[in-house]
Amino acid sequence: MASQPIKTEIEAEKAVLVGVSTPAIGYEKVNEYLTELAFLVETAGGVPVKKFVQNLPYPDSRTYLGSGKLDEVRGYIEEHDISLAVFDDELSPSQIRNIEQVLKCKVLDRTHLILDIFSKRAQTAHAKVQVELAQYQYLLPRLTRMWTHLEKQRGGIGMRGPGEKEIETDRRIIRDRISLLKEKLKEIDKQKSTQRSNREKYVRVALVGYTNVGKSTLMNLLSKSEVFAENKLFATLDTTVRKVVFDNLPFLLSDTVGFIRKLPHTLVESFKSTLDEIRETDLLLHVVDISHPDFEEQIEIVNRTLAEINAGDKPMIIIFNKIDNYKWVEKAPDDLTPKEKCNISLDELKATWMAKTKQRSIFISAKTKENIDEMKAILYEEIKKLHIQIYPYNNFLY
Repeated sequence: MASQPIKTEIEAEKAVLVGVSTPAIGYEKVNEYLTELAFLVETAGGVPVKKFVQNLPYPDSRTYLGSGKLDEVRGYIEEHDISLAVFDDELSPSQIRNIEQVLKCKVLDRTHLILDIFSKRAQTAHAKVQVELAQYQYLLPRLTRMWTHLEKQRGGIGMRGPGEKEIETDRRIIRDRISLLKEKLKEIDKQKSTQRSNREKYVRVALVGYTNVGKSTLMNLLSKSEVFAENKLFATLDTTVRKVVFDNLPFLLSDTVGFIRKLPHTLVESFKSTLDEIRETDLLLHVVDISHPDFEEQIEIVNRTLAEINAGDKPMIIIFNKIDNYKWVEKAPDDLTPKEKCNISLDELKATWMAKTKQRSIFISAKTKENIDEMKAILYEEIKKLHIQIYPYNNFLY
């Protein structure tokens, strides 16, 4: 009897996505959030197969969904052999336990999924320490549930963990590990601070923005470097700094981790030294994906996050990227209904944003290099102003 070939590829986990539509967040908006959640699942290596949304005044404190909807989700999971259910909000330990008892599959919330992606993306020792600290802080109140499930070591999305193969620890050891990681990060913070102080003779410019808006592609274009760029969320975790020279004007350009709605607080805390690069910069380049249907909300999320880390008052240029992907449908002349986003031309959008934003703005395509020279001219002008203000005795360049 011929032996069967051994399968070496691990089959991607199939996942259902779950959200709640409340009076504060309507059904349409929740669907948009679940579309982003699906992208997160794909980035983690899974396959999103179906969305479930329930209208409720607020999520159920015990099981997030009502019992009838939860039974509907369980029926679909059993029928289609689903191994993972991902919820778009952060769940309490008791909610996760109660939901798993009904669904009989692995349950992750949005925070756990983002932490898992960060774990997968972390490359340097610095990023790995930051992610490990955030993971332990998230897992500490969930130890009882994690221990019983990780004894089976099921693996897959959300089960990478902070590195323990055998679960043989307790709260005291986890707290000791958290303390040790915090001490490591303090040392790293000192090193990073020293590195930043050594760059004081240059104007510092930082690329910021929502995740996957094209910051790394723009970084490569401006600095002629090879920073990793990919059409996935959180492709960049470590801040990359490059020296760039426009004509006779040198400056430092940094690419930073992308923001996202509901960014876990534990990540913001553990990535403090990375975010310090933004706090201590002289000029922010806020990169926006103009082709994304929710780009205005993404702008608000980035601005809120900048305010939270005390960087909201920095000089800023808004760079509307991906104009090559912008799509709109022209209305018929006799159509008197109000215009929607999909009916606004790029020229109209430019005029609107030029009028309403306080910051300078430019519309470009980093991919096709459209309007790049105009963007460089604006950058040169703004960086030169800053250089004269910050280093008045070092203006021999002009």
